[in-house]
Amino acid sequence: MHGGQLVAKALKAAGVECVFTLSGGHVMAIYDGCLDEGIQVIDVRHEQAAVHAADAWARLHPGKVGVAIVTAGPGVTDGVTGVANAWRANSPIVVFGGQAPFNNLRRGGLQEMDHVALMKPITKYSDSCYETHRVAEYVELAVRHALSGIPGPSFLEIPMDVLAGTVDEKRAVMPRFRDYRVAHSAPRSAAEEAIDLLAGAQRPLVMAGTSLKWSQGGPQLVEFVEATGIPCYTNGMARGLIPMDHPLFFNRTRAAAMRDSDVVVLAGTVLDFRMKFGRAIPEATKIIQLDLDETLIGQNRPADVGLVGNLGANLTQLLDVLSARGVTLDHGAYTAGLRVAEDAAEAKLATELLSDEVPIDPLRLCKEIADFVDDEMIVIGDGGDIVAQASKVLRVPKNGGWMDPGPLGTLGVGMPFGLAAQLAHPDRRVLIIYGDGSFGLNGFEFDTAIRFGLPIVGIVGNDAAWGQMLRPQSTVYGTDRIVATRLNMTRYDKIVEAMGGHGEYVTTPDQIRPALERAFASGKAACVNVEMRQDIGAMKGSTYA
Repeated sequence: MHGGQLVAKALKAAGVECVFTLSGGHVMAIYDGCLDEGIQVIDVRHEQAAVHAADAWARLHPGKVGVAIVTAGPGVTDGVTGVANAWRANSPIVVFGGQAPFNNLRRGGLQEMDHVALMKPITKYSDSCYETHRVAEYVELAVRHALSGIPGPSFLEIPMDVLAGTVDEKRAVMPRFRDYRVAHSAPRSAAEEAIDLLAGAQRPLVMAGTSLKWSQGGPQLVEFVEATGIPCYTNGMARGLIPMDHPLFFNRTRAAAMRDSDVVVLAGTVLDFRMKFGRAIPEATKIIQLDLDETLIGQNRPADVGLVGNLGANLTQLLDVLSARGVTLDHGAYTAGLRVAEDAAEAKLATELLSDEVPIDPLRLCKEIADFVDDEMIVIGDGGDIVAQASKVLRVPKNGGWMDPGPLGTLGVGMPFGLAAQLAHPDRRVLIIYGDGSFGLNGFEFDTAIRFGLPIVGIVGNDAAWGQMLRPQSTVYGTDRIVATRLNMTRYDKIVEAMGGHGEYVTTPDQIRPALERAFASGKAACVNVEMRQDIGAMKGSTYA
């Protein structure tokens, strides 16, 4: 067997069904192996897109890795942004990089460079394999590192001659793969301490975040808040793990509830910029922090109780302690007050969603999208202000079908994420919400969707600008100092049509829903291009208002 066949054999043993790539001579042997193993090879138009798609595949398949294969040199460097995004989002991916032949290494081979050093700061594992008979062993190492503890990316470089080299199959040991995810829970004494704090709390809240998803702890979260009556907010990949119509889910009162809180349960939420590095929580408030890794407990702000391990298991353990003590927590009056404030905020926003003005108000566009989305869809956010606005209006599908870049804020994930989503769930519809700026980064991946017959629909909020930058620029420096933030009112729908897809151009609010319906009915990859109002200065409700 040649080395590429060994890679594919190991990937198959690890449960890999699909890989994403851009054709490169250094890595073609792996494609050959994938044909033998029945692993689907999806070739994209940019290596960044291949890695983003692997990221999304991992998010959609808990306990498995997403895989991208990129050629040497610029193939690897093109993929760096995708790896960095997966690093910040804790997505378990394995990226295979090509390399010049080992027997000529350090002689200046075609596209030769030190990929391993380049990838080290943004991966959990970065290494090279220089012997064909050890290829499968190295694949297992990469998968193990990606899935263990806090998940994240692995990078494995295999030189061209190592992949092409042959070896007796009996000499190449095929490793055994297992479930590498964290399964243990914290000591019961820590759970006892946490319940002591909750038993005395008057205004507690749960803030659920990304590690809860990697623990597959959504059902346990719902069970915990129902048993304790504690209101729940979400961020990161926890969005959708508790249904948005659940009576204990809250969305619009987070800042006020945080200011008034006496105990906060951080269930997989890290205290990064989204939580003002811990300053969003009052100094006197007690913190119970659950996470997969000990090093995250107390980061930026000390925790009063830390529970390390699988978050679902630890939430269950908290309920076990509560049950053993026979304690009943009653926060009915507190949550009722929050609900009144939540409903008032919802009603205030509703009055801003009905504008019939032309060009179309961004919030009206978001309302039309929100009214169209159902619980069986997978919705992907790829943009700045348009996605921020949509997140205020759109209800995350109950099945957790929402994806966005994560804390790195990388634009261009839309169609790559969409490719993975539609391949993973051919029976569900995929909708991408684009800004016109973000469309320009990987919009050419519509070609990939069309080639593979994937009927993904993208809707572009087109204000002919990098809107999230135009507004603060004009506010801070003046409207006569606008530079590098304006775009053309480009007909992205025509571009997609020219590729063989379906295009719609929308200029009035009443056209939005019919255009979406026609796009989804077309059975093709489709682009709905919506001409939207361009706002200069701080727009009400925007990031910079």
